[in-house]
Amino acid sequence: MNDIKTVKDFNFEGKRVLIRVDFNVPLDEGAEIISDNKIRESISTIKYILDNNCKQIVLMSHLGRPNGFDEKLKMNKISERLKEILEIDLVKMDDCIDIEIPSDKKIVLLENLRFHKEEELNDQEFAKKLSRHGEIYVYDAFGSYREHASTVSVQKYIPNCMGLLVEKEISNLSLENKEKPIVGIIGGSKISTKFPLIFKLLRKVDYLLVGGALAYVFLKAKGYEIGKSFSDDNFLDDARELMKSKKIILPIDINCKNEDKNINLDIENIDINCEGLDLGVKSIELFKEYLDKANTVIFSGPLGYYQEEEFAKGTLELGKYLANSDKTIIICGGDTETVLNKLKSKFTYVSTGGGAAIEFLSGNKLAPIEALKC
Repeated sequence: MNDIKTVKDFNFEGKRVLIRVDFNVPLDEGAEIISDNKIRESISTIKYILDNNCKQIVLMSHLGRPNGFDEKLKMNKISERLKEILEIDLVKMDDCIDIEIPSDKKIVLLENLRFHKEEELNDQEFAKKLSRHGEIYVYDAFGSYREHASTVSVQKYIPNCMGLLVEKEISNLSLENKEKPIVGIIGGSKISTKFPLIFKLLRKVDYLLVGGALAYVFLKAKGYEIGKSFSDDNFLDDARELMKSKKIILPIDINCKNEDKNINLDIENIDINCEGLDLGVKSIELFKEYLDKANTVIFSGPLGYYQEEEFAKGTLELGKYLANSDKTIIICGGDTETVLNKLKSKFTYVSTGGGAAIEFLSGNKLAPIEALKC
């Protein structure tokens, strides 16, 4: 990444600096912050620029997936938590464009970018308006990797560089310097997002352990009954093609709901009333056998419906096993970080990007990072 400028290549003295951060933290049903890891990971860049005598820092981020304005997704709670962490006063604005930012405030937080549909549409006029908030743009939102106005197009209008967090993510997620064998664990419910990545990921790993909703696509493709388990028939042909590789390891039993009872079933015994929601006991042990072979492990996505405690067992048991090992463990942020939050200090690296991390590890280019090269 020698072709990308970092914050260390810029003189920030007396400058207004616009930083795209990723404050899209997980929230509970009452819109309270579950984990503030993403906020804390942004602090190194903010402090570096403050220490280099900038005039002002303007922070911008999205939060959640609002369809227009949403009271629960305002940045107020983010602002309060950021104040606590930084121990510096800051002002939070009521919008992100067409506003007058007070010049006497050192740190300013803009309102949720996605309250404007133009953000996700990568609208050029919206990007221009955002760019007017700073003289230098810093991309430090690794988890926000889509081609949106605040991540890509704003870079056209002011000098730009990557922040310390993005630099750290790139360094830690590079597999070139990781010790083999490499074993991947992939789960989650985003079948249409993750399935295409498996083809590329198989080139990087020695084994890929498949759980979550992804597993039921493979099991159905093999001819097993999956009952009411969440799946997607659009990827059955892909699953059949992928299973030609001996690197794919599937569950051999599942923990499921069957007529309101939770039972453990071998995959041969799944019936039409069964809804698979986690790895079974035998599958957990099978996955551990393959993890025993690894020197490096990539963990992307929960292996069950973790929102219910009884179906978080597979993810937690494998997380605890890895936490007590001497392996290099990379946790791909997002829901995986949420489930394994209490163990994260024992892992080698916890990325702030769920989808971004697995995209990068698979070898795909991320639009905001590519824009930094221009």
